Amino acid sequence: QVQLVESGGDLVQPGGSLRLSCEASGIIFSTYHIGWYRQVSGKERELVARIDSAGRRDYDDSVKGRFTISRNNAKRTAYLEMNNLKPEDTAVYSCNAKLSSRNYWGQGTQVTVSS
Repeated sequence: QVQLVESGGDLVQPGGSLRLSCEASGIIFSTYHIGWYRQVSGKERELVARIDSAGRRDYDDSVKGRFTISRNNAKRTAYLEMNNLKPEDTAVYSCNAKLSSRNYWGQGTQVTVSS
């Protein structure tokens, strides 16, 4: 059974930092491309950052320079380091693992940026 479990979401003040984690089980993690997505209620889910199996990274323009995606294949875990958080970063953040036709999602973790 494949599971992706996110953690690390919290309430943080503007300008603050958080690190999200996504731990996978049931897949050969190192072979999968990993993406972090976020969704605000009533809006479409959007891609925030992704890292492929070779370690190449890609970011949405809204988070470039503030967010960093990484992975530790030995721990089967992906991370999203978020700095200088803004109120507009408030959303449910979910991780995705994709390989060819196989596509898996975690349950999400809430990030709220507010003073």
